[in-house]
Amino acid sequence: MQISLLLMEEIAKLFAIMLMGYAVVKAGLMKSSESKSISVVMVYLVIPCVIIDAFQVDYTADVKKGLLLACAAAVLVHVLFLILTTILKQVLQLDTIERATVIYSNAGILVIPLVQDLLGQEYVIYSSAYIAVQLILIWTHCKNMLCEEIPAGEEDRLEWKKVFLNVNIISIIVGVILFVCKIQLPSGMQDVLDMMNNMIGPIGMLLAGMVIADVPLKTVFTKKRNYVSTVLRLVIYPIFILILMKVINTFAGVNDSKQILLTVYIASITPACATVTSMAQLYDKDAAYASSLYVLTTLLSIVTMPVMVGMYEMFV
Repeated sequence: MQISLLLMEEIAKLFAIMLMGYAVVKAGLMKSSESKSISVVMVYLVIPCVIIDAFQVDYTADVKKGLLLACAAAVLVHVLFLILTTILKQVLQLDTIERATVIYSNAGILVIPLVQDLLGQEYVIYSSAYIAVQLILIWTHCKNMLCEEIPAGEEDRLEWKKVFLNVNIISIIVGVILFVCKIQLPSGMQDVLDMMNNMIGPIGMLLAGMVIADVPLKTVFTKKRNYVSTVLRLVIYPIFILILMKVINTFAGVNDSKQILLTVYIASITPACATVTSMAQLYDKDAAYASSLYVLTTLLSIVTMPVMVGMYEMFV
């Protein structure tokens, strides 16, 4: 239970920063819409630096095997998410926003700082596997769900262009090249990356707080339908993934596989993906509903994530 207690402590710290972002908007010092400028810094500067820094580790057989394990686990997690959602779509009458919410997590913002604090910087490289798999699916599968009218013959071109021109995918490719070629960046550049590393958690939660400040919380908590996809994202799906992680760990045959798989598990149990809200706005879907689910899952995850990690420690 030690890791789950540490996780609870780290999440509490991040949520304290989120409250600061909430307070800045409520005090009239900033507008919620101004968070978009900070998002640019987050997406185009901070996260790419963190990803590249994660690959600045010694190329060893164990790290290579661990990275392949994390990639395989990330793919299987998303396959399971897609299968479960296909089944539950009819049973629970899940609409497009609800399906996107339960499939895609906010791994990019939350998983890296949590893995850094819980397991150490050397494990962040394995988090990149989940982020890469999810980014590819977001700009292919998720985009197709939210954007139903794509000109004939342009689907593949548009989707794959978005995938490979995504700054995070580019960062992962650069990181992998540096890793495989055993290229270590100069110490000065490494120091800069380390400084950017320390920014990802605070900036991510400040952004979340600013977004939440613009959403009427009474509506978020009182609308019963909100809890359908919220429970799926934070409780039901993590339980299925827990079983999957147990099976993978049993047959993994990789040193430290439980800790490596924990990075994937943490990524899979985070709140709803913030990108879903942005894409809902872009493709004229119910962005307000997407935002409500993002807010509700973010607030409730402070309770559910430590519980789920505690179960992981006992079961896996």
